[in-house]
Amino acid sequence: MTKKYDVVIIGAGSVGVPAAYAMSREGLKVAVIDELPSTGQGQNKKAIGGIRATHTNPSKILLCQESINIVASWEKKYGTDIEWHQGGYTFVAYNEAHERLMKENLVIQKEAGLNINWVARDKIIELVPGISQEGLRGGTYSPEDGNSSPLKTLHAIQKQSVIQGTDYFFKESVVDIQTENNHVKKLMTNKGVYEADYIINAAGAYAKEIGEMVGVNLPVFPDSHESGISEPVKKFIDPLVVDLRPGKGTKNFYFYQNEEGKFILCLTPEPLIPGTNENETSVFLPQVAQRLINLIPRTKHLKMRRTWRGLYPMTPDGSPIVGKVHNLEGYINAVGMCGQGYMLGPGLGELLARLILEKTSPHDERMLEELSFYRDFGKVEKLK
Repeated sequence: MTKKYDVVIIGAGSVGVPAAYAMSREGLKVAVIDELPSTGQGQNKKAIGGIRATHTNPSKILLCQESINIVASWEKKYGTDIEWHQGGYTFVAYNEAHERLMKENLVIQKEAGLNINWVARDKIIELVPGISQEGLRGGTYSPEDGNSSPLKTLHAIQKQSVIQGTDYFFKESVVDIQTENNHVKKLMTNKGVYEADYIINAAGAYAKEIGEMVGVNLPVFPDSHESGISEPVKKFIDPLVVDLRPGKGTKNFYFYQNEEGKFILCLTPEPLIPGTNENETSVFLPQVAQRLINLIPRTKHLKMRRTWRGLYPMTPDGSPIVGKVHNLEGYINAVGMCGQGYMLGPGLGELLARLILEKTSPHDERMLEELSFYRDFGKVEKLK
């Protein structure tokens, strides 16, 4: 029997679930399909939880501002603790090039209305007690950014979307999408058939395969990143800290200390590791441990609990691909989050709802143009 919906979303992850919440809240009949057993079992549960609006792409700034507003007010609105903590972000500078880059980015960020400033080294030492002071020049600090639990957040949003009428179908794999007269008509899974006015591709690392079903060649190519979590120790660092310096096998390094006192650590490997292999390696832990000890020597006796590996669905310019495509009515991209799906998801869900309901503002139209499938992918964001 064919199931009929206004919108079918492929992917119950960081983008698909907030989109379902936003759309069902507006009265749309929504279905979410995922091949995994439950919400957030793909890359969402592997995110470290940071949410910042301090990007240099204007669209990402706007989307993440909306995400922060949604996440920061969630507990007050719905009574569910998602572990939101507004501890801010600080990018630390140890060389002239990084100081110059950060100060150049401040111009764009302040024009977008962000609360972010360059702060002197003494302020960085106050924000990050025990940080290595040799060569420290200062850094940027954005106090309104923060972090929360990716899995708790997604489950809370899913719960509310179900209350609003969203249907979730797990353990279902999309096998085909039928089109007729340049309009999507039916979506077939291994278990059923769905009709919808709109089909949203929010399939994360596997978005390219979904695009191919409707003849859309998406430039989304996953690579893998590893993360780790430590034992709990008394909390002494509030913001999420980013060190842009390269190291042996690493392009940069970032971490925060959660409310339980555990350090959550991540880095960008250099060179990147393309593909969809999610098995953790023996390389990551020595790399990330050395990075942390070099930056904050007092952590040298910290014990690590576990490590894991997740996928970043990358685009050529490091920004998502969002919106409709030419000559195919009813198909919408929400793909290529480049490892930032958790922080972009809530804001992006609201944008997608406005797009389907034809309630987009001039700001929305500019965002959709910047994130279009047809944009120039050669313009890479300065600081992803």
